[in-house]
Amino acid sequence: MKYKILFAPLQGCTDYCYRNAFEQVFGGVDSYYTPFLRIERKEIRTRDIVGIKPENNHVPSLIPQILADTKEDFQQLMSVVLENGYKRVDINLGCPFPLIANKQKGSGMLPFPEKVEAMLSSVADYSDVTFSVKMRLGMSSPDECLALLPLFEKAGVSQISMHARLGSQQYKGNVDMDAFARFYDACSLPLIYNGDICTVEDIERITTRFPKLAGVMIGRGLLAHPELAMEYKQDVHLSDDERMEKYHQLHDLVFEAYRERLKGGDAQVVSKMKDFWEYFYPEMDKKSRKAIKKAITIAKYENAVMF
Repeated sequence: MKYKILFAPLQGCTDYCYRNAFEQVFGGVDSYYTPFLRIERKEIRTRDIVGIKPENNHVPSLIPQILADTKEDFQQLMSVVLENGYKRVDINLGCPFPLIANKQKGSGMLPFPEKVEAMLSSVADYSDVTFSVKMRLGMSSPDECLALLPLFEKAGVSQISMHARLGSQQYKGNVDMDAFARFYDACSLPLIYNGDICTVEDIERITTRFPKLAGVMIGRGLLAHPELAMEYKQDVHLSDDERMEKYHQLHDLVFEAYRERLKGGDAQVVSKMKDFWEYFYPEMDKKSRKAIKKAITIAKYENAVMF
């Protein structure tokens, strides 16, 4: 049996240009999650709305993710999601970045069950929508997630994706597999594992230890090694030449998509491509990666991309 593979969202990296290119070249992903929609100065960011437009997305299954800390924000975000025809929505309780968490949003909400419960009360208003949650073990304690389980069950959440770190860790340190195991044992809802999956062997190791999982969610691992889901699902192993050919295809599709979409000149396109290289192809030699970081024009960027 092959477990579901879900593509975790990463702000600045997994936008629709990237998702479409990834699906065309690699695939193997059952559902893609959008970077979270959020409200700034009482308005939903325009780029978030553009990112979920059906006409911009060409993947088989796309699930918008929302970041809300109040019932009012929840309802405002849901209005845009529903306008665009989505019936599945993911609630972000996992973002670890201080600008978010310090405002008691994302993983910063986890120590406050009463706040989570108030926000989740909105779920009942959308009987035709299926809600899932992406979260962490806690902000500062791995026991925080256990205190929230009854709230998720009461709200009728369909699935939980658990990143096995604390919010305070951000992406540093090790995942806490023992704390995840305690949550796994206590959780009656379908559960997805997330955190430090970089190889097919990682997927198999985790699903062997936790056979009742509903799947695994991968973010940075797929950005670094985009062949991972395809190799797992198809039981294949790309040769180095096959892998590099696909890497070139992915890069060129993303590059062309940004050149077509972004009208702010070279700087804007090159900046987005630097986001692309933040995780991609970690084996690249340091000299080439440094040249990419220094590029400020498309011509200099193209000269730097020698992989």
